[in-house]
Amino acid sequence: MEFVTLPGTDVELSRIALGTWAIGGWMWGGSDEQESIKTIHAALDKGVTTLDTAPVYGFGRSEEIVGKAIKQYPDKDKIRISTKVALDWTGEGKVFRNSTPERIQKEVEDSLRRLGVDVIDVYFIHWPDTKTPFEDTAATMCKLKEQGKIRAVAVSNYSPSQMDAFGAACSLQACQPPYNLFERAIDEDILPYCKDKGIVLVTYGALCRGLLSGKMRKDREFQGDDLRKADPKFQEPRYAQYLAAVDKLKTLARERCGKDILPFAVRWVLDRTGGVALWGGRRPDQMDPIPDILGWSIDTQTMAEVDRILDETITDPVGPEFMAPPERA
Repeated sequence: MEFVTLPGTDVELSRIALGTWAIGGWMWGGSDEQESIKTIHAALDKGVTTLDTAPVYGFGRSEEIVGKAIKQYPDKDKIRISTKVALDWTGEGKVFRNSTPERIQKEVEDSLRRLGVDVIDVYFIHWPDTKTPFEDTAATMCKLKEQGKIRAVAVSNYSPSQMDAFGAACSLQACQPPYNLFERAIDEDILPYCKDKGIVLVTYGALCRGLLSGKMRKDREFQGDDLRKADPKFQEPRYAQYLAAVDKLKTLARERCGKDILPFAVRWVLDRTGGVALWGGRRPDQMDPIPDILGWSIDTQTMAEVDRILDETITDPVGPEFMAPPERA
């Protein structure tokens, strides 16, 4: 496994991390608890030490399952937990942003309890709440760090200007934006900003909701509340464009690197950011490709060929903006 240490801390993260949104079930058509625990253990057995979760993933369900998996795992000391704060929800499951000090102080206690741990290694503000002063949110996070409840302060889905406002009151160790072969907006601002400021990128969506797993087919049907039913990438005519791009990327990955598309897509993220790449899973066999991601890199010529394939194949690209929760009323 490859590792990165968050600046100013002793928190060492595996550069491949398991995302557990799907394990929470909500917006992914449900999940099976025992299968989820086996999946987490399979990732840990393959050298992953970083588990990423959030309260809103199943409204506490994901954190509870992660907590049970940690409790049952023999080598607990190697595990690093990142979770999030500052999304609120109604009894009807309507989610909105809320990073008030009161919300953060309540949520951290709830997360510690569900996870069954005394300290959270990396604590992310899940989405920026523009109705709460950034300095108030930041001061609350710094206080949690001083109290020993968290080890590193981080934000997710923040712009550089928002990180500047936050960082004026509390230094940031990590940032979690979306990033993958198909969703690359951070190349323009967030990626260079974080590299300049020494903020570690812990990017999510390495497989773009499964598009880059190599398993998606044109006739795939999504069940229940699966968010891909509303994802514009999975609607025609875009879906056909993205699947065509995946087919060409599969050929490129095999011919140039001797790899399948999944390890190629995750390696692309690692090489571009120098940080951590998250991807989710709900079955132990989905962790099998982890060893194929390690110990190699993508050369400049192949990187350029990736860009050419995307330019030629995807005529109507779209980002992950549909996933953004609303501001609070």
